[in-house]
Amino acid sequence: MFTVSCFMMAMYFKGVRVLLQIGGFMFFVAACLAGFGNWLPQVKADPPPVEEKTADVRQMSVQERADLGEKIIFGAVGASGTQGAIGKGQCPLCHGFQKGFLSERAPNLFGIPTRALERLKDPRYSQADPSKRDTVQKEACPGCGTAKTAEEYIAESHVCPNCYVVVGFGVKGTNDKESPMPAIHKPPIALNFDEFIAVDTWLFAREGTEPPTPEEIENAYKKFIPQSEWPKPAGAPGAAPAGPAPGAPVVTGDEPVNEIFIKALCFACHTIPGIQGAVGVVGPKLVEKTNAPKRLKDPNYKGNATTVREYIMESILTPSKYVVPGFPDNVMPKDFGKKLNAAAINKVINYLSQLEEGKNPPKIE
Repeated sequence: MFTVSCFMMAMYFKGVRVLLQIGGFMFFVAACLAGFGNWLPQVKADPPPVEEKTADVRQMSVQERADLGEKIIFGAVGASGTQGAIGKGQCPLCHGFQKGFLSERAPNLFGIPTRALERLKDPRYSQADPSKRDTVQKEACPGCGTAKTAEEYIAESHVCPNCYVVVGFGVKGTNDKESPMPAIHKPPIALNFDEFIAVDTWLFAREGTEPPTPEEIENAYKKFIPQSEWPKPAGAPGAAPAGPAPGAPVVTGDEPVNEIFIKALCFACHTIPGIQGAVGVVGPKLVEKTNAPKRLKDPNYKGNATTVREYIMESILTPSKYVVPGFPDNVMPKDFGKKLNAAAINKVINYLSQLEEGKNPPKIE
């Protein structure tokens, strides 16, 4: 309307005709550009996420430390009774925490402050002479020795799970000489001393037992972790990469495939060649270029896949359609169709379909 008015006025006011025509033309161009800008897809620039900061655990009350420990284990305060709740520590993937709960993959941790003292007396623990242990690793580090207290036993179990394996919970075929549990002060879980203090405080406090002091807990871990491996505080230069954030993985599909495996917690149960920290043994090794063709020919296979890619897709979305012999059903989550989008699943399939037994894994793009 403004442009039309300018040209109409230019017809009657010849003295300013040129100025009016130029003004009208410029307004017309500006209007076109504005319209084109509105037509383009809008991009919303969200502010960077605010880093959550916590107070020094050594200055917290016992309850505050215990609450933080529960959050690290289960993802939220009060979530210890929620089935499927998993935090950064990822302990509930294998351990039970409720009285009477039968854990198939790892010992139930209910009553661990008391049971830890019993384990120290087990002849297999060999408290007096760790060199007599029958496990694949005798000590957490040369000269580290063995635990003398319940807290030291818990610390040793976290950083050297192979030092003592509870009967019935070893890697299949090792006669309980090797543990499937990773050392959780190392990536990809990578808990630091503050987080260990919080977690262990919760293990004691939730049973009404007075927990060790933060200094006692930290010293217990320092006894079994070589100084060169002491975890640095989160965010400090040289600190190990943080483990997956509490709660369901947030996967956009834009991440490199190794990050997708970490966020989706695949590493906790599976060995995946080429993925750092993915040395789990609860589920089968994922060399699917080798595995899938054999499984599709298995007479017990009742799924619908006909190709390697289809088999991997089916295993992710409906894992119970075919359960690999020797591994239990209902262990792998059945909600990856909701947690992973199509782009993320496609990246996972592309990577796994190239993994072949005895050959180098593909490069991660």
